[in-house]
Amino acid sequence: MREIVLDTETTGLEANNGDRVVEIGCVEMVNRILTGNTYHVYINPERNMPVEAFNVHGLSEEFLSDKPKFAEVADAFLEFIAEDTLVIHNAAFDIGFLNAELARASKPAIARDRVVDTLALARRKHPGASAKLDDLMSRYGIDSSRRVKHGALLDSELLAEVYSELLGGRQAMLVGLVVEDGSAAPRLVVDAVAARPRPEPLAPRLTLEEVAFHRDFIAGMGEKGIWNQFLVDEVRAAEG
Repeated sequence: MREIVLDTETTGLEANNGDRVVEIGCVEMVNRILTGNTYHVYINPERNMPVEAFNVHGLSEEFLSDKPKFAEVADAFLEFIAEDTLVIHNAAFDIGFLNAELARASKPAIARDRVVDTLALARRKHPGASAKLDDLMSRYGIDSSRRVKHGALLDSELLAEVYSELLGGRQAMLVGLVVEDGSAAPRLVVDAVAARPRPEPLAPRLTLEEVAFHRDFIAGMGEKGIWNQFLVDEVRAAEG
């Protein structure tokens, strides 16, 4: 299952009243695991940058002046998200802006039913508590020290961690990083996020009879058989 965690930055709050998208950041997850595949672009909004918006994301008119217009990146953006589920915090805001931009570019709108709103997930999981992204990161112990200002790609990466926690925890979350180390081809390095211990250990899955059967089976491998070093652990697991 492919999911795209997505965030945008804009010139303001009114998608249908002149405000525009200035940054899009996406990270890809497959079976709830980060793949390292991302999409990121800065966009020329073709208008001025209000100081209130600049104070949030730090993207100035001068910086954005030589960046592509949305119509120039629309096809690449749509190709990246394909028809897969989009994971967005406060999805109505981002989808409203993206659909307004897509309409200007004569491109198909993003259907609302393909979007998972982590704001709604957080409110259901933690009723009465703040569901702001910063507060969720604090709740789950997610390092937000890099987040000096809002940035679409960084916020997508952080949201992916929050999303994993909302679904039950980060123990299954892997981050793939392509490392250029001078070798003939980049290496994919996978780092597992440390799992927290279970409050209650899982019940044993092996019976003593199954352990005995396995011990007899590997006896034919001789004393150097690698399975011999695991026999004690298997007995302990069976005994619980």
